[in-house]
Amino acid sequence: MAHKTTYTVPHRRKREGRTNYRKRLSLLKSRKPRLIVRKSLRHIMLQIIEYTPTGDKVVLQANSKELSPMGWTVSNGNIPEAYLTGLLLAKKAKTAKFSGEVIVDIGLSPSVHGSRLYAAIKGAVDGELTVLCGDDIAPPEDRLKGMHIVAYAKSLVEDKEKYNKIFSRYLKANIDPTRLNELVENVKANIVK
Repeated sequence: MAHKTTYTVPHRRKREGRTNYRKRLSLLKSRKPRLIVRKSLRHIMLQIIEYTPTGDKVVLQANSKELSPMGWTVSNGNIPEAYLTGLLLAKKAKTAKFSGEVIVDIGLSPSVHGSRLYAAIKGAVDGELTVLCGDDIAPPEDRLKGMHIVAYAKSLVEDKEKYNKIFSRYLKANIDPTRLNELVENVKANIVK
């Protein structure tokens, strides 16, 4: 009895675990631009990408590194920073006169309610970008303002050694972590103006 053995080699990006082609196809079938949100340990990047037959075209992008000229000199990689980056992308969309609905593409990142990914999306929504995404998955308003960091800093004020170790980047930049919410509001005002 003969057996036919055929093996199809998957696409390289699928083999490397970098692309979920079924998810990508379902997003492309909508024929709407995608709001791509990617994160690293210290930064977050947002892009609005349109599909063309010759390849994807980046329409707009914003990176958390762009927040430093606007006054954000503290540690990146937290929820307020992601929110402000989303707000920055929405401002760029207004100045570029980009209109229309976008759908969210978080890639292979796990979908966790209240995460940095959804904080960035909430920033884009608050900046009046039309994003097809539910409101219940975004972090609460106090976390977007950094109140959870402020509360943690206030609880550590007594223990100077631990306080100085955990908030060393804030202290190095001459930022009081117990007043981070004021910094978030100042940077937000700089972005919106």
